[in-house]
Amino acid sequence: MNPNNPQKPSQRHRRLLSKGPKGPRIPKDRLAFDIDGVVADIMTTFLNLARQRYDKGHHLRYEHITTFYLEECLDLEPWIIDELIRELIDRPHELPVEPFPHAVPVLTRLAQEVPLLFVTARDRARPITTWLHRTLDPVPPEVIRVLATGDPDTKLHYLKDHGIQYFVEDRLETCWPLAENGITPILFAQPWNRQPHPFLEVNGWPELASLLFEEGGGGG
Repeated sequence: MNPNNPQKPSQRHRRLLSKGPKGPRIPKDRLAFDIDGVVADIMTTFLNLARQRYDKGHHLRYEHITTFYLEECLDLEPWIIDELIRELIDRPHELPVEPFPHAVPVLTRLAQEVPLLFVTARDRARPITTWLHRTLDPVPPEVIRVLATGDPDTKLHYLKDHGIQYFVEDRLETCWPLAENGITPILFAQPWNRQPHPFLEVNGWPELASLLFEEGGGGG
C-alpha cells in the first residue's frame, strides 16, 4: 500500500468493523496509542496561545490545520510557530492542554484491564508523561508507559519490539509503513489526515471505545 494508490479496506479491516458475538474485537494487550492529536489536543492550545501571546491568528480555526507543516496552512510567522511548538513539546504539563472528549474515561476503563502504552514522536518522554499522569489521574502511574521515538518514522520499530498489533495514530503518513509491516493502524480522524486511505478510522473516542468494549461503552 502507498498514499498514491489507496486500496479498499482489506477483509481483515472489515472484520474489525463487524461486531463479534464474543467480546471485544481488538486485543487490548496488543494496542498502543499516539498522544498528540489522539489523546492531547495540542492544536487547540497552539491556536489559543498564538492569539493570547502574540495577538495573531484570531481568524484561524482548528479545521484550517490541514497539514502537519503548519507554515503551509497557517498564515503565522515561522518563528511564532517554532516557539509555540517547542513550548508544547518541552512543557505540555505546564500549559492548558486538554484531552480530547471522552479520552479520559475510555483510557481509565482500559487501564483496569491492561497497562497503557503510548508511543510518541516527541524527543523526550518526561514532559508528556507528566501531562498524562495528571490528565489520567484515576489511572495508577505504574500502568502508564510512554516511549519517545524522536521521529515518527521510527515508531514501527518500537511497536514491533513490544508486540503491538494495533496502533491509534493521527498522522496518515505513519499509517502506511505500519500496515506494510503487519501492524493495523487505526486512524484518528483529524483535519490534517483527510486524504484517501484504506485504513480503519475512528471519529473520536466513543467510536474507538466501540472497538474495545463489548457493549461499546467508554465508561462515561
